[in-house]
Amino acid sequence: MSAQPSTLGVRAPERLDAAALFATLAGLCGSFVAIGLARFAYTPLIPPLIQAHWFTASQAVTLGAANFAGYLLGALLGRPIAHALTNRHALRVLMATATIAFFACAFPLSVAWFFAWRLASGVAGGAIMVLVATSILPHVPPARRGFVSGMIFLGLGLGIAASGTLIPSLLHYGLRAAWFGLGVLALLLTAISWFGWPRTDAPVAAASAPAHRAALPAQAALRVLYAQYAANALGLVPAMVLLVDYVARGLGRGASTGAHIWVLYGMAAIAGPIVCGQLADRIGFKLAWRFALAIQTFAVALLAVSSHTAAILVATLILGALTPGVVPLALGRIHELVPHDHLEQRAAWSRATTAFALFQALGGYGYSFLFSHTHENYALIFACGAAALALAFMADLATHRLSRR
Repeated sequence: MSAQPSTLGVRAPERLDAAALFATLAGLCGSFVAIGLARFAYTPLIPPLIQAHWFTASQAVTLGAANFAGYLLGALLGRPIAHALTNRHALRVLMATATIAFFACAFPLSVAWFFAWRLASGVAGGAIMVLVATSILPHVPPARRGFVSGMIFLGLGLGIAASGTLIPSLLHYGLRAAWFGLGVLALLLTAISWFGWPRTDAPVAAASAPAHRAALPAQAALRVLYAQYAANALGLVPAMVLLVDYVARGLGRGASTGAHIWVLYGMAAIAGPIVCGQLADRIGFKLAWRFALAIQTFAVALLAVSSHTAAILVATLILGALTPGVVPLALGRIHELVPHDHLEQRAAWSRATTAFALFQALGGYGYSFLFSHTHENYALIFACGAAALALAFMADLATHRLSRR
């Protein structure tokens, strides 16, 4: 009989109570609306925006960049907003902002109007990315944080999948109806999440001597992680931007085949965060992060060296899964490096998100310049992405060897 309480004592922390499950659902809704829809749903809307003469081609591209600029700004402003409003109220305001932006974009009053709302949706996305997991995970048992973070960022995968499946259906009813449809979906998800956010912020960890002794090596490891996460952005951008175009025009297989590849990419993205989170719960975030860097390097390099259908399908599945899948892995790695200080975890995640956002934007513009000045050399762009990921992987191996000395 004496063994029973001990067994229960071990298992109890691994259970998720109703509040934690509701918070996880709220987090999924948050990443779905502010990242999945606000960012990825715009890509398939660009051709209709041009065809309907709402904007010229150059204006449509500039308006797409507004979301990236807003995302970077939001990553910087996330913590100050939460400090002023509390986490719960900040997340509600940000979700509402992203939702209103969809309805506002249904009315192309001017380029400035549209730009402002695309920028606002980007700010909401960047700030939510900083706040959503760090508001929820401190209230979750450590043994289940991989699963919960995977579920939170499942919204990214759902957004990517929706961009390839939901938008074409909405466009049958017109461009304005498509924006309204996105707004209604965002409003529904905002309502579902409204009471799910944790009522209290995470407690502040008390400073201790061991924590100070661990600060220097942890900070050094965090700086390496920021650089790796930035390099990961450089590695993912080529596939995010060029994969469909590469299949459709570069390989001459047509727009419909390119669209099918994007749907496959989206389907893989749905599974990615959950699979990565479960893997991290089993082998630890450190090893899972290293594996993710290695397999991404392989996938992007595969696109650079082979145009075989099987190679493209394998690369699409891997990169589709890991585009959202690396997010919970990077976040979990931060929690491993700073295990007890929730404020420092949020600060570190804000820095990592900012690094990713900055290099994602720089990569997008840099690759675009390189692409146009090398006669649309797809292989060169993919090779650059693979090189960035290979450097991140080698940095991980190097820091591991140094830490063992």
